[in-house]
Amino acid sequence: MANDREVLREIWDGKLPICFQLDQDEIMEIQQPDPFYVMVPRLSYFPLVTDKMKRHFLRYISQENADNEMWLDYNGQPMKWHYPIGFLFDLYCGNDPQLPWMLTVHFTKFPENILLRCPNKDVVEAHFMSTIKEADVLKHRGQVMSTMQKKDHNQLWLGLQNDKFDQFWAINRRLMESHGDNEGFKHIPVRLYSDDGTCNQHLVCPKNSDGSRKILQQLISEIFPDKLEVKLKTHGVMIPSDTPLQWLSEHMSYPDNFLHLCVC
Repeated sequence: MANDREVLREIWDGKLPICFQLDQDEIMEIQQPDPFYVMVPRLSYFPLVTDKMKRHFLRYISQENADNEMWLDYNGQPMKWHYPIGFLFDLYCGNDPQLPWMLTVHFTKFPENILLRCPNKDVVEAHFMSTIKEADVLKHRGQVMSTMQKKDHNQLWLGLQNDKFDQFWAINRRLMESHGDNEGFKHIPVRLYSDDGTCNQHLVCPKNSDGSRKILQQLISEIFPDKLEVKLKTHGVMIPSDTPLQWLSEHMSYPDNFLHLCVC
């Protein structure tokens, strides 16, 4: 049962300091733009937190590019907006977490072969709701989202978009909890990422054949049978190998209800 509210609140309150800098090749003014510093929620998505930053840089670029879609990179690696911000930081900076996180802002040369287009926040909402429905199918056979009303879906989205923990959690707790201690989840939604950005989604049963709760080390042994030392990280935390998977899913999932785990 996901009843440890302090853990959930700590996860929700996680923030990252980011320094956004405009690509030097796109600066059209003699005066150099100041970097834009901001603290952003780890659980959010870049299109939800970059409006002020975008307005800050628009005055320094060619006006013919002002309506182009903005995108970000870290050390030449385009940042995929449909991944949570904190996860992206763990994936690309987890072994050397220098802060603030330095990201480059672009308005030209959109990498079509790498990034999805995101013309507005409605696209982010559609992606988020699609992912959370997928997680519900894996966890509860789709029985939770199907019983929610449109206002519940709106409350979920607005709680995430506006960084309102109580508003979001009032609805999301139905998705994060199992249906009783005996039943648990059908599967735990897990997405596992290597440092090259490769993602593998796994159907993970939270229990062993004898009914005991499966721990993280058992998952690691199943996925990496030939590797002796594999560490997994989420929310900036190296996860102890004896952590029960059910507990991880209930307390450390991202708002989309997937466990996003980075291989370290």
